[in-house]
Amino acid sequence: MEEIHANLLDRLQEAKQQRWLGEVTTIEASLATQHTTIHLGMPDLRGAVACIDSEQRNEDARQQS
Repeated sequence: MEEIHANLLDRLQEAKQQRWLGEVTTIEASLATQHTTIHLGMPDLRGAVACIDSEQRNEDARQQS
């Protein structure tokens, strides 16, 4: 994130020097946007594993019939 921020600042400086007003506005808007980190936690795969295990048991039972 720090690299991206530094790059935006460099681009903003260049855009101002070149008088690219639309680019200046866009970069300033990007810099003004606050980024929020959302912790999603670890995925719980127990349900998926149980489902796969159940399907395998059903398939094994069908093959034995």
